[in-house]
Amino acid sequence: RSAQEMKHMENIASLLQGGSLGEYQRPDPKSEREVVAAPGEQPWEMIMDKKHFKLWRRPIEGTHLYQYRVFGSYTDVTPRQFFNVQLDTEYRKKWDSLVIKLDVIERDLATGSEVIHWVTHFPYPMYSRDYVYVRRYSVDKENNLMVLVSRAVEHPSVPEDPEYVRVRTYESQMVIRPHKTFDENGFDYLLTYSDNPQTVFPRYCVSWMVSSGMPDFLEKLHMAALKAKKMEIEVRDYMAAKPMESGSSEGKASMAAAEHKSDSTRSPAQLEYA
Repeated sequence: RSAQEMKHMENIASLLQGGSLGEYQRPDPKSEREVVAAPGEQPWEMIMDKKHFKLWRRPIEGTHLYQYRVFGSYTDVTPRQFFNVQLDTEYRKKWDSLVIKLDVIERDLATGSEVIHWVTHFPYPMYSRDYVYVRRYSVDKENNLMVLVSRAVEHPSVPEDPEYVRVRTYESQMVIRPHKTFDENGFDYLLTYSDNPQTVFPRYCVSWMVSSGMPDFLEKLHMAALKAKKMEIEVRDYMAAKPMESGSSEGKASMAAAEHKSDSTRSPAQLEYA
């Protein structure tokens, strides 16, 4: 499914741009909405068009929330560097100034699954938010893809803290496709995510916060990957760890066990950027 979605977005980008990602030519709104919707899906609405990425959103039925999708491309860093920077929690504490706390609570060495506790600043006057989520990553060499998936869970080691607002609904999926190989510059990525920040602000305010914060986050992530490429800072090579493929029975059991802990407290699956 990840490969199909990535191919779909590459086709969209090619159709909308008629060239490189930075040469976007906007069609009429109706055709733009239709082209970004896969068959049977609710249409996506483009809300941002930047040099290195485009951002869409669509309402989540029955809620006041949106699901977001980013399709982007870089040519100056390798997929491996970008992938590793996404996963290295210690490095993120250095490059992401919004991080208050970011710790690995539990790790399954056989599958590569990790339970993370993440506390992040939110814009004033809102309280800081904290997330407890399980993440899983895999490298599909056959299809030339890298996948990172995260989902909110409950964990007995991280009870709620009255100092923060606990986010219980959160999902994120990033798919990275190299232009050539994992170790050569150039790749496309597709990020799909949603969360419920538990705020009393109306939907348009939350949407504004996301659309204003997204460019800043992606630029910081890009710069962090560039620094890793230049060896200014050491980043763990998660590809070398070689976790078991997501289709294995052991991997499914590990993920299912972690998700089971939150079944009674979170809503059905909907994927933020992490």
